[in-house]
Amino acid sequence: MKSKKYDRKLAELDVELVQMAHWAKVTDQRILIVIEGRDAAGKGGVIDAIHEHINPRDCHIVAFGKPPRVLGTQAYLKRYATRLPAPGEIMLFDRSWYNRAGVERVMGFCTEKQATDFLAAVPAFEKGLVDDGILLFKYWLCCDQEEQESRFAERLADPLKQWKLSPIDLAARQHYDDYTKSREAMLKATHTPWAPWTLVDFNDQKRGRLTLIRNLLHCMPDMRVDIDLPIFPELKNPPSKERYTSIEPLPAWPRSKKRN
Repeated sequence: MKSKKYDRKLAELDVELVQMAHWAKVTDQRILIVIEGRDAAGKGGVIDAIHEHINPRDCHIVAFGKPPRVLGTQAYLKRYATRLPAPGEIMLFDRSWYNRAGVERVMGFCTEKQATDFLAAVPAFEKGLVDDGILLFKYWLCCDQEEQESRFAERLADPLKQWKLSPIDLAARQHYDDYTKSREAMLKATHTPWAPWTLVDFNDQKRGRLTLIRNLLHCMPDMRVDIDLPIFPELKNPPSKERYTSIEPLPAWPRSKKRN
């Protein structure tokens, strides 16, 4: 998709995303959006697209680091339960508790028993979230290995994206089919009527973002709420100019000497 067309369509959806956030705040809704998928599928890009124009006080991104290996299932889920949305908030999970069913299982960071116990516990955990009134959305971003390889190469060549590469990314290149197998087991165990998965084709990231955002907005209930816009009366006096006092520049901060 051409950038101009994408930008135009995204701008239309941005208005609805802002409206969604306003509706959530006015009605005390709690919205939890889980973004999962393969490495380099485009999770960060779609999260940024959703988050960009929403008040950052009302929309937060959650991205946990690697958990301790000793965590059992209940403690593992509790770790994420500490970051659930409050009334009026939107939480975007850049990966989530499903790490245990994906990267941890494939890369051997958890035992097979820990993975199977986790999959058995998750439906009840998510049922509790939904029954408590949280609007839960779960998305899996799909990406062919050829496209994944191309994105890895792009990150390696771009100084602004090299931080996204990790040893886990490099190891994941040899486990594409293992991730597929693990994902299918995850879907079988956790695709429930109260917390279904939505799979989105992200081989074209621009189309993928638009598709995911449209689906999110389509799944929302009626979001029409009155917006009380402030009234700006005319200033009593002509607009003032900015005034400031000149100050002496401070000396340069001394750089520490390099260690031998």
